[in-house]
Parts: sequence; structure tokens; C-alpha cells
Amino acid sequence: MTEEAATETARIVASLKRIMKSRGVTYAQLARDIRLSEPSIKRILSRATLTLQRLEQICGALEVSMHEVTRLAAEQSADTAELLTLEQETALAGDANLFACFYLLANGRTGREIGNELRADEKQVRRWLVRLHSLRLVELRSGLRARTRTASAIAWRKDGPVRRLYEKQVREEFLHSSFSGLFEAQHFRSAELSDASCRVFLRKLEKLAAEFRDLAELDRSLPSRDKRSVAVLLAARPWVFSMFESLRRPRAAAIPAGDARYGVHRL
Repeated sequence: MTEEAATETARIVASLKRIMKSRGVTYAQLARDIRLSEPSIKRILSRATLTLQRLEQICGALEVSMHEVTRLAAEQSADTAELLTLEQETALAGDANLFACFYLLANGRTGREIGNELRADEKQVRRWLVRLHSLRLVELRSGLRARTRTASAIAWRKDGPVRRLYEKQVREEFLHSSFSGLFEAQHFRSAELSDASCRVFLRKLEKLAAEFRDLAELDRSLPSRDKRSVAVLLAARPWVFSMFESLRRPRAAAIPAGDARYGVHRL
């Protein structure tokens, strides 16, 4: 096997592992599905010794096509970016229709589907695609087709133009509901953590965000009728609830020394 082929195989194996992780499939489960022992499947994936037949079996067990796996591998090799340049973000923030076109395209919509959703004719859709191409956000294809150069789930700049424009509105709309419907969840926890535990927890949040991105990439090629728009807000910060803060007693320095009313005595 040539070095180039070995590298490509390694990317495919890495994509398979990402799919397994995002779908919660263990080595033991995968081994049972393709009738191998767990050590055998671990050895195949660790050494990247995949035959075409074995790859087909694994894809069948994971319910993905070989095309989807190779596409993920290709996007990984192309270093698909989550973070846009300031120029790209500024252009999207300045044109709501262009932003909507880019979002739909990044999530697998075709040019015609975009036209239907945004109620635009082919000429307008083509103008949006050409503009996105000039911003190096997409690669134009024949017809009303284009391939995005970015991941489906983009991490917008913390103080960038997109977040400045939409963050308040998004938070208000996103947190307005009771989170009690299908595919909805809300968890709130507050506790005191050490600096070391905070760093560990933040790394876990980053991994969870990466898994969300992987799922979005995996489902990008699915038809729109088989998908729904899903948003995830992951947040952590040093914080004390104002109600709790107001109940804290004044510092001892503010209490008159030796005043028996406060149970404080000078030693």
C-alpha cells in the first residue's frame, strides 16, 4: 500500500470512529452486528486494515453509505473550517437572504430547494451562490448546485458581526419555550468547582459540540424531509444567582467588634 493510500484509509477509519461515537455504537455492538469478535474489530480499526468488503459490512451495521463515509473523510482532509473570516461573517450579517441561503446550503439543500424556501427565482438564487463563491464560502457546481467549504455547524466569533446582530434575538426565542416537547431537553446545574474541574468540564463541552457537528455532517446529504432544524446552546461561566448573593450576611468587618447582638466578641 502506498503512503497516500494508507493516509486515505486512516481518514476513512477515523470517520468510522466518529460515526460510531456520535451514534453511541460500541466496539462490542459493532462486532456482534458483523459477526466478529470485539478484539478483531478493534484490531481492524486500530491498524486500518480495511478491505472493501469489510468496509461495506461496517457501513451496513452503522446504517450509513460508503459514500457518506468517504465524504466525511474527504472533508476531514480538506480541513473543513468551523470559524469564518471576519470578512465572511460581515457579508453574511449584512444580508439576511444571503445568510439564509448559506445556512440552507450548508445543511444540504439544493439550489432549487433554497429557491422554494426563500421564495426566490433561479436568477436570484444564482446571484446568491455567485456571491458566496466570491466569499470563498462555497464551490460552484453545474446548474443551481454548490458545495460549501465549511462545516454544517459553524462556531461564530464570540464578538463577531453575526453574534452581535442575532445573539439577543436567538436567546430570547430559543429559551422562551418550556422545553417539554419531542427531542427537547433542558438541564440546569449550579455547583462550586475547582479550577481543575472547570477545565475538565469545559473540555467535555467542547467534545459535545464536536459530536453535534459530526452528526450534522453525517446527516447533511439526507433529504430535507428526513431532517429537522435543531439548535443546541452549551454554556458555562462563573456565576452566583443574585437571589443567593443578596442573602449572604455582611462581612464580619462590617459588624461592630464586641457587639453581643451579633454574637461577636473581641479576643
